[in-house]
Amino acid sequence: MIVVGVDGSQAGLEAVGWAAREAALRGVPLTVAHAMPRWAVEAKDGRYSEVAAWLREGCATVLAAGENRAFHEQPKAEVKTAALPGDPRTALIRASEDAELLVVGSHGIGGVRGLLVGSVAYGVAGHAACDVVVVRALPSLPRGEIVVGMDGSPRSQRVLDFAFAEARLRGTRLRVVHAWARPRLDGFESADADGEQNEALTLNEALTGHRERCPDVEVIEEAVHGHPVEVLRQAATGADLLVVGSHGHGTFAGMVLGSVSHALLHHSPCPMVVVRNGATRDHEEP
Repeated sequence: MIVVGVDGSQAGLEAVGWAAREAALRGVPLTVAHAMPRWAVEAKDGRYSEVAAWLREGCATVLAAGENRAFHEQPKAEVKTAALPGDPRTALIRASEDAELLVVGSHGIGGVRGLLVGSVAYGVAGHAACDVVVVRALPSLPRGEIVVGMDGSPRSQRVLDFAFAEARLRGTRLRVVHAWARPRLDGFESADADGEQNEALTLNEALTGHRERCPDVEVIEEAVHGHPVEVLRQAATGADLLVVGSHGHGTFAGMVLGSVSHALLHHSPCPMVVVRNGATRDHEEP
């Protein structure tokens, strides 16, 4: 099951469209979810009953719009809606426990219903029980390519597993980008021939086994000297999807939510997947 959070914003509806297409590719049902205050769900009478009824009506309207968008994208999709009680972050994190993928928009309309990058999107990307997609922008002319960032850490193997499975599912190329830069007190060391060769070898070794399991996926390897945020942002321009990990092995080279992944939540030029450590994925094995 894929869960997508909606809040009545255009960004939320774009997230629903993306999630509906992904659910169709995977052959899984889609749940369109909206969070509202718990007291509004429970208050049927009393002092604030009219306000609670207004909030419930607004929730129903938001969910109906999300459901309609899902059916517009995939008329034969299996779609259900869910009103989640509580704070959007907490409610969506709880919903992620039964999902293989959680999808949110990058920003919303603010206030109670908002899905704001840095609050809801950032909160669920850092704490969800499953992998998370933040739909920041949809490329107008996608090039049929997925970009994945890897840093050579053991955790990056799950990131590569996800990226290869997704590329095979979509029938697209996979560009594996290893951004490297050795830090020093005044910045980064300049690239040298030995460093370039070692990092290219690190990248090649990380792909061992993945190529054999997915021989039908066209793979492009890039070991690039530079800061991961800027390297991945440039590489992902025009891509269908950017895949990163939630953690890595260091502040500069690692995929650490709060540094690289956090920055890309704000600057990714395409939808971005944050692969959670320990999360499982039904179509992970080709």
